Amino acid sequence: MKEGFVIRFLIVALPAGLLFGGVFSIYVSQQDKKEVVVDPNEAVRLDAAAINRRPVNREDLAAALSVLRERVGRRNLKHPGGLAKAAVWIESTLGGGNIGYVVERKEIETEQGAVRTLVAELPGRERRDEIIVVGAPYDTPGESDDGGGSVAALLSLARSMAGSPQGRTVRFVAFVRGFGNEAGDTGMDAGRLSSREKVVAVLQIESLGESGNPPGWDKILDEADTSLAFIGNEQARYFVDSAKTAFLKKSDLAVEGIVSGFEGPMEVSAFIPGRPVVFVIDTDVAGDDRNTIDPGRLESVTRGLEAVVRAWANR
Repeated sequence: MKEGFVIRFLIVALPAGLLFGGVFSIYVSQQDKKEVVVDPNEAVRLDAAAINRRPVNREDLAAALSVLRERVGRRNLKHPGGLAKAAVWIESTLGGGNIGYVVERKEIETEQGAVRTLVAELPGRERRDEIIVVGAPYDTPGESDDGGGSVAALLSLARSMAGSPQGRTVRFVAFVRGFGNEAGDTGMDAGRLSSREKVVAVLQIESLGESGNPPGWDKILDEADTSLAFIGNEQARYFVDSAKTAFLKKSDLAVEGIVSGFEGPMEVSAFIPGRPVVFVIDTDVAGDDRNTIDPGRLESVTRGLEAVVRAWANR
């Protein structure tokens, strides 16, 4: 009696369970698809952006440095006019009238005033929900006129990939560093992602062509044998190694890979938790004069970084 009941139950329940499982899987997949909204004009915009695509080159890098250093000048919370001017220029350069991205402007209120984080995104092909974040600060450190190499490299990277989707989405972020507000936000946080987004890795171009080490990095950089280093947290151990490998395929510059706990800079530890983050630190300046940055070296570094971004976006 019991055996017959069990057999009849299985005959009915098994197909019903399979049917329910199939319906539920379809429902879940459709819900996931609804979260990925594709702009109907995306293909046209990508084709238009491709017209402006250019390889990384020293002329573009030098032009960006000239604007930031000679025409904009000091730009930080103590010099808000320069900060605002730089933000408008970066947004215009990345935008539809130039390189061709749709730029999202995110404003963060601080005690010293509002700052802008600028975000431009290259949608991925097969895995567009997986994101590689590439960030660079556009403010100047302290009272120095130094800086500009990092965001010049970011713009050059964005231009070199314009209109050419990779396997994963690449998100370019230009931000202001060295501050926080009551909500605990920082400039890079605003351009990162929500907790629901799938960030594969973050590449932060922290310092290119700036004289001296960025504040708080001395202890970490004491471990490096070279002036150019990829420094990652524990979650990014694989990405530190892969960044070094990809970089050396396109650049003949010596580079070091370091895994660190980031006990130093406050602005670093503020946005680390749970994300694989790799910082690029390069403090090799030809002499003490900020205007003597070797454009050939900056070009070589940027070409190497392009190889890193492409490798991460397509692995």
